[in-house]
Amino acid sequence: MNTEIRFTPWALPAAPRLILLLSSMALVACEGPAPRPPSVPTAPVEDGDHADHDHGAGDEISDLDRPIAALVAMRCEHDVPTFTCDECRYEVGFVRANASLIRGGLLTTTKPERRKVSVPIALTGVLQFDDRRVGHVSTQVEGILRQVRVGLGDKVKKGEPLLEIESVAVGEGQAAHLEAQGLLKLARSNFERVKELRRERIASEREFLQAQQELSAAEIRASSAASKLSRLGSIAADGRLVLRAPIDGTVFEMHAVSGEVAKTDTPLLTVSDSGVLWAWANLYERDLAAVKKGQAAQAQNLDAAISVKAYPGETFPGTVELVSPAMDEDSRTVKVRIQVKNDDGRLLAGMFAAIQIFLPGAEEALALPSAAVLHDEGRDFVFVHHDGDDWVRRPVRVGRRWAGWVEIEKGVEPSQTVMADGAFLLKSDVLRSKMGAGCAD
Repeated sequence: MNTEIRFTPWALPAAPRLILLLSSMALVACEGPAPRPPSVPTAPVEDGDHADHDHGAGDEISDLDRPIAALVAMRCEHDVPTFTCDECRYEVGFVRANASLIRGGLLTTTKPERRKVSVPIALTGVLQFDDRRVGHVSTQVEGILRQVRVGLGDKVKKGEPLLEIESVAVGEGQAAHLEAQGLLKLARSNFERVKELRRERIASEREFLQAQQELSAAEIRASSAASKLSRLGSIAADGRLVLRAPIDGTVFEMHAVSGEVAKTDTPLLTVSDSGVLWAWANLYERDLAAVKKGQAAQAQNLDAAISVKAYPGETFPGTVELVSPAMDEDSRTVKVRIQVKNDDGRLLAGMFAAIQIFLPGAEEALALPSAAVLHDEGRDFVFVHHDGDDWVRRPVRVGRRWAGWVEIEKGVEPSQTVMADGAFLLKSDVLRSKMGAGCAD
């Protein structure tokens, strides 16, 4: 009679049982993970969208490498077209931009256009304040600084009180003004009295003319005293001289300390508006004729681009505002002044700069503004209008860059509408996946 023997690990002693369980776990681990469900076939890729970009085996295909038709046909886990889903549309490169943002100017659109490719001339220079946007604050009379209301780096508005000075000259000017006002009041009263007496034929013609002359002299003295006092500056109720900001800007130089003597020959502080700077460049004599010719050929000033070491890879647009009428005899160069907008204040006076001046060329190319062309992980792309408020990012192949423009060799057509200023806001939204956002969260 055969007896079936069942082998149960729990019947073993503790130590052998532990060895057996560990061996079983190792066998399961060797078998590998459970099989994954079959993957969804990827949509075919158009040659135009996938050109010049290779994928290794198993790489996930980017939305930049899929045709728009395939992106629109995709559906997300919410069982709706992915590009319409507020949570998932970024996965297929779609972003929504309300038309009101475009009408309000936060976003601007453009179309590729054929433009002449400019020829750059490389120069070096230095950034300085625009002399027309610098205001020095100084006093017309000596005195003691009693109150300093601002500090270095403070932003001020035109007319804002900055300093208060106690001055003997101001006191004397106020006394002279008050005296002149009193004499004027007395002379006016006397003239009115004599005028009335003259009407009643009590006062003589001579007395009337004398009173009129005294009134005129009093008016002149009062006007002179008031003018002299106003030239000293704004006077506070307590008799102190108040120095005010001459322009909107930032205090970038300061020599005012409370309790010290304010001198007339030294500016107490300087206010500058750094929203616009000057870049002074040295133009060699050999390039002078080309720049002059370029200026004459254009109805507007030549474009320029400025770069500084503080922001590598970034350029700031500018315009050639002045070519000096004189040449430096020692260096044999001509000073060129380029105006640079600096609304965000990143550029600082005193920075050394590499400068390019762009001369008009004869060759034309399809181009977009630099703000329209974005970059991510080695790929250049733009946002193209799809329908309504929907925009989709599309790959482009770029060529030459000049004066705020980028040559587009492939990727968009002249008939397509592209997002320009503000496109980086769309990029921030569509690349949320890199920060871990997704419909699975």
